[in-house]
Amino acid sequence: MSGSAATGTAHPDERIGSGLKSRAKRALGDEFLRKAVAFTTDKLRKGRLDAADMLGDWEAWRERARAIRSHTISHLDYYLGQFADNVQKRGGHVYFCSDGREAVKTFLSIAERHKAKLVAKGKSMVSEEIHLNHHLEERGIEAIETDLGEYILQLARETPSHLIIPAIHKNKSQIAALFEEDAGRPFEPETKVLAAYARQKLRNYFLEADIGLTGCNFGVAESGSITLVSNEGNGRMVSTLPKVHVVVMGMERLVPTFEDLEVVLNMLARSATGQKLTTYTSILTGPKQEGDLDGPEELHVIILDNGRSNQLGDPIFQEVLNCIRCAACLNVCPVYRHVGGHTYGTVYSGPIGAVLTPLLQQDMKEAGTLAYASSLCGACYEACPVKIPLHDMLVHLRHRKVKMKLTSLPERVAFKSYATMFGNITLYKLATRSAYYAQLPLVREGKIKSGPPPLSGWTQSRFMPMLPKRSFRDRWAELQQELAQRKTDGAAPNGTRKEEKR
Repeated sequence: MSGSAATGTAHPDERIGSGLKSRAKRALGDEFLRKAVAFTTDKLRKGRLDAADMLGDWEAWRERARAIRSHTISHLDYYLGQFADNVQKRGGHVYFCSDGREAVKTFLSIAERHKAKLVAKGKSMVSEEIHLNHHLEERGIEAIETDLGEYILQLARETPSHLIIPAIHKNKSQIAALFEEDAGRPFEPETKVLAAYARQKLRNYFLEADIGLTGCNFGVAESGSITLVSNEGNGRMVSTLPKVHVVVMGMERLVPTFEDLEVVLNMLARSATGQKLTTYTSILTGPKQEGDLDGPEELHVIILDNGRSNQLGDPIFQEVLNCIRCAACLNVCPVYRHVGGHTYGTVYSGPIGAVLTPLLQQDMKEAGTLAYASSLCGACYEACPVKIPLHDMLVHLRHRKVKMKLTSLPERVAFKSYATMFGNITLYKLATRSAYYAQLPLVREGKIKSGPPPLSGWTQSRFMPMLPKRSFRDRWAELQQELAQRKTDGAAPNGTRKEEKR
């Protein structure tokens, strides 16, 4: 199989909503991408189901995880204060940033104080959210992604297309070509060969970096601890070898206690990759203390709002902050399966991205269009380990977009006409009867296989069955008479069947 190196990547001139259809069209035309995404998501989905069976009463675990996250978010101000106090008690520094600009400014000030020229990064979706690499590059600071998938995408100058497997759309030949360009020598497209090169190349960055940057899977409020989970050892290297460790975390990524942490870690690993536990689970509490053999001399924790607090107290959308970023919803979504992550045109893809992005950006005009990139099948809710009703939220986002009159004029006219027709029985009957004759020029072999816009949006990938000449409603009165006649002919008054005349 083969595919283009940057298939699905959003073009710079394509906005999130306006470019959605063109990005989807490109993705649907890439056979390799579709096969690669389907293969991997199928594998992850099966792993999740198997891991859930081994755990026992999965629904009880889901409910417990949901309760922990809901309780934390409902009392987020308290737990943020407790977490920050405990980080500081152990020698760390905490910064609350209202938006991405402030978070970037805070990180740059730390880098400038230490005259940093090289930043070694662990996997961090929040740093992607605030486009930190771009800002560092502008300041002449080199930022190296040390997660293998992220490193591959950095060489390709692409963004992640999956929350936990960022290079899900790449094959070994494509990766080998990227490494060849980077190293100036050929590589066999074999996993061991490619991994060995990346390991050798990245090792020097760990040793030479002025600052190590990571995300945070969960902060533990009762101790001020940072929890990192990974299937690679880079997280531990980045957080212990450089003298300065900076954590960039979303303000909602907290649990109250270690007892709560046990529950969400169990759910995260099983929901994400089907593992009982990730290969590396690191719990870091404060900078290096006297007597410690390793660890950073300084710990800085940047806690980012960036639109999250707008959901607090919202009866519909507050639960979106419960998300633990396992990507289980991506792995079951029929839309994501066919188009991959770059089609969404944003850092967070899949069902969670379609809900989270317009809420964080407070942009219903462009980002709100992502709410339509869903079949509303509810598979995301069934897979979610914390029971976020994403399918309901997508409907509410669509409703919000309509209420704000951000849909197209033809769409508003069409649905206004639809509502008028269904609100008047005479118009309804007239429309349904005339629809049979209106469709005849488009019917071929009893099916509508093509048609003008907007019908063409449907028929380009499927057909519509031909409408019958007489609808079920038209036949209903006759069916009732026929049913009554059968009852009269077939049963005696006492309910017993009449004897047939011989």
